[in-house]
Amino acid sequence: MRALAAATPHCLVDTAIGAIGLAWSEAGITCLQLPGPDRAATERRLAASGSPPAEPPEEVARAIAMLERYCRGERVDFSSLPLDLSGVGAFDRAVYEAAREVRWGQTVSYGEIARRIGAPEAARAVGRALGRNPVAIVVPCHRILASGGRIGGFSAFGGARAKQRLLALEGVHPGHGTPPIPGLLAD
Repeated sequence: MRALAAATPHCLVDTAIGAIGLAWSEAGITCLQLPGPDRAATERRLAASGSPPAEPPEEVARAIAMLERYCRGERVDFSSLPLDLSGVGAFDRAVYEAAREVRWGQTVSYGEIARRIGAPEAARAVGRALGRNPVAIVVPCHRILASGGRIGGFSAFGGARAKQRLLALEGVHPGHGTPPIPGLLAD
């Protein structure tokens, strides 16, 4: 996750997979922080930049309602949510736009995203860009897999296990042993 601008307000939302943090600007959502080991850790991560907690405006409240449904396993299309990716470079932005086109229950490889953005040799760079994704779930980096359908990496707390659980919410089970979902990392 990139650093938040000092004036970027944030809120914490309790969901079926744990506390998720959202930060926003007037232009759109700037950050979606997936659950940490506990609610306090997620709050600390958001507050570390000095961003103040705030009551979410209407558009962010709509995003929260969508996230709550998604975390309960309901099919949600986040493509209409406005994002503020003004601090993101052109390559990363192209990767995020291509990733946003991967719909619920679908997966593609890092190499496929590289091809879609016209950089077929850049699969590793795509993986690094997704590791910096400031708005996970809304930009569904969890739907992007390594070659051969392997789970690949995931930079959020819980790593590949958290990625498997997000995919399981959508009925996708790459590999084997994907556990049930009471919390993102609960056993």
